[in-house]
Amino acid sequence: MKHNDLPNADEYLKSYWIDSTDTTNYPSLQDDISVDVAIIGGGIVGITAGYLLKNKGVKFAILEASQIIQGTSAFTTAKVTSQHNLIYETIKNSSGIERAKQYADANQSSIDFIEDAINLHKIECDFERLPAYVYTNDDSYIKKIENEAEIASSLGIKAKVTNSIPINIPIKNALVFENQAQFHPRKYLLALAKYLSNGSNCVFENTSVLEIEKGNSIIINTSTGKKVTASKVIISSHFPCYDGLGLYLARLRPERSYIVAANIKETFPNAMFISAEKPTRSLRYQNNKGKQLILIGGDGHKVAHGENFSNHYSNLQKFAQDTFKIEDFLYNWSAQDYITLDKIPYVGNLSLSDKNIYVATGFGKWGMTNGTAAARILVDKILSKNNPWEEVYNPSRSLTLRAYKNIVTENFDVAKELVMGKLKGGETKITLKIGEGKVIDIDGNKYGAYKDENEVLHLVDITCTHLGCELKWNDAEKSWDCPCHGSRFSYDGEILEGPATHKLNHYKEGTNKIHPNFV
Repeated sequence: MKHNDLPNADEYLKSYWIDSTDTTNYPSLQDDISVDVAIIGGGIVGITAGYLLKNKGVKFAILEASQIIQGTSAFTTAKVTSQHNLIYETIKNSSGIERAKQYADANQSSIDFIEDAINLHKIECDFERLPAYVYTNDDSYIKKIENEAEIASSLGIKAKVTNSIPINIPIKNALVFENQAQFHPRKYLLALAKYLSNGSNCVFENTSVLEIEKGNSIIINTSTGKKVTASKVIISSHFPCYDGLGLYLARLRPERSYIVAANIKETFPNAMFISAEKPTRSLRYQNNKGKQLILIGGDGHKVAHGENFSNHYSNLQKFAQDTFKIEDFLYNWSAQDYITLDKIPYVGNLSLSDKNIYVATGFGKWGMTNGTAAARILVDKILSKNNPWEEVYNPSRSLTLRAYKNIVTENFDVAKELVMGKLKGGETKITLKIGEGKVIDIDGNKYGAYKDENEVLHLVDITCTHLGCELKWNDAEKSWDCPCHGSRFSYDGEILEGPATHKLNHYKEGTNKIHPNFV
């Protein structure tokens, strides 16, 4: 098998986690309701928060724009670990050892929390305790790994440096965290959702939040025309759907990363792996119908930055073939994550002035434990309980000079994309192959053109409905992506990722022509 043999048909562009579980069919919101807590977003934060609130007898509702557990929680590598690459030295140097301790305890404790919930409810979700390795073959990372091991050990984590790992990858040294875990995220979260919704309608799918009105009570206007009145609101919609002057647009960087999944001819070790250096290479296995499905992830980049995005899948496939004896490739998918300025998530009050609206965002590709910790922090705040980890995650925490420099860098990049996107022209004729998309120019206006499998042509306005940046074609996902804040749209203009809340204008061949060239 050559490295360009990775299947790129649409049926392969799907998540194994979704493909191996049943779809959900929760109702949309059909009546005005009042609850104690409204939860916006049905991923790991929203479902876990609902689970905790149910156990405390608090009335709540989860509002999901599409279907629950079909966002980033369904496109993760699903490592349940406190080892987030080389995070602890970073936190110690920027925020001090106490905050590093809080972060370590939050994530270590959340591994146990997930395991306890699985055991209590007898959830079959392939949960397994395993060591997690960070490895390097780059001399510049040797000392960093040694420092990380020393700091992690001082924080109570079973960590050590090793000169060998149980996989055929050349290394200079590696860091291992013992007693970490992996699981099937949808099997776990679908079981929790079933438990928390048993006997009541508290999960609402296909119910987008259009507007939040603040007052004595908070009123949420939804896409179904119905309202939710709540005393408190948790925003766990990946990117906050409501900013509340928290300036999250300036404090989050959207990134995409990729996964290919393959059967191999040898046995994968009982461990998880990730490279310290870039391009990142992340590896784990998943039991699938009596065989090991190997997940190879990495090759991340800022959303809509670069060209020929399908090459990222080819890069991972080539790495897989250089490392293993590949039997066949079964899946490839990508995920979107948001990175904060200091690499620590924002969890807590949305802003200093919003005492009853809470946010959880910016998990930086480590959402299984961070998302669980976030739900626990927010529910404690709602119940007026002290939480020992809330300081390190506080969205209003003070930032280092380096973090402030990141604000300047990120927003300069946004400004550049906004201006350059308006200046760049497109092609003047619509000549497309099936499955191809490109920017075209019609009478001085730019449109995104795409030809589907039935040879039907689709045009969309490619000005992002969020803040007006010009979208770029993503050939790997067949989508129009925003290089500024990470909104993504399908070729027919539907929203795939926020923060945009309005779809693109869409013109379809044979229905609403906009120009004689549209043929």
